[in-house]
Amino acid sequence: MRISHLTPDGQEAYSHEVPQFGLGVFLMSEEGECRNSVLHALKVGYTHIDTARVYGNEDEVGKAVKESGVDRDSLFITTKLRRGHATGYDEVLEHCQKSLELLDMDYIDLYLVHAPPEDPEHRSPVWKGMEYCLEQGWVKAIGVSNYGAAHIEAMKEYATYMPCVNQVEFNPWLQRPDIKKATEAAGARLMAYSPLARGQKVDDAGLAEIAERLGCTPAQVAIKFCYDEGCITIPKSSNPSRITENIQSLDVDISSEMDAIRALECNYVSGWDPTSEP
Repeated sequence: MRISHLTPDGQEAYSHEVPQFGLGVFLMSEEGECRNSVLHALKVGYTHIDTARVYGNEDEVGKAVKESGVDRDSLFITTKLRRGHATGYDEVLEHCQKSLELLDMDYIDLYLVHAPPEDPEHRSPVWKGMEYCLEQGWVKAIGVSNYGAAHIEAMKEYATYMPCVNQVEFNPWLQRPDIKKATEAAGARLMAYSPLARGQKVDDAGLAEIAERLGCTPAQVAIKFCYDEGCITIPKSSNPSRITENIQSLDVDISSEMDAIRALECNYVSGWDPTSEP
């Protein structure tokens, strides 16, 4: 999938190719858990790994990539600027360099502001810092995470390059039409985390019925829905069999059940949701 940054004159800048499917490594904090998960994911065909400073496992992602023997240039690594670090221009540069050090990599493919800075006065200088990282080649692309439609609209006042991605919780029960529309209008792609609502909806009766009709697992239905909706999709799992099952969801044809899946929408937010903050 192609991503790029919209400029004020309507041009596209810093285009980059992103694998639409990847592994999220949120909550993998036990020693070796993230490393082993990434190694297995790379072995079964994943080429996109999504981490963050706040996850505390950027170093294990880097170690796994090196240990795997997979060429770095054939992989796509996403990480994020911690919200508590998103306080100013210089802080962005400092923490981008720290993430590069922890990953032990020469560049980051996609660098995201993990959430709108809590102080609105910090949002412009933080984004200017992100743009500097992009211009220096430290990162190949920049974006945001957990930004609502109003946050994205406000960026038009200070961004030289609009974000290429907005990563938010997205799944059959939380389809985010307003955020999706605003994200795409800004030239960005929606990136879906928690396609199973943090596991809280994996036993949903409606989802189970759909999966039974399709002859696949409920998790595969939810994951493939995000993918078929055009989202970059990054299910999290540290279970090797689930990691394999998740990537196999790409082979499932859910087209006959799309209306039934869309009907599961109930605005169910499973966790942290800064998108609705001022």
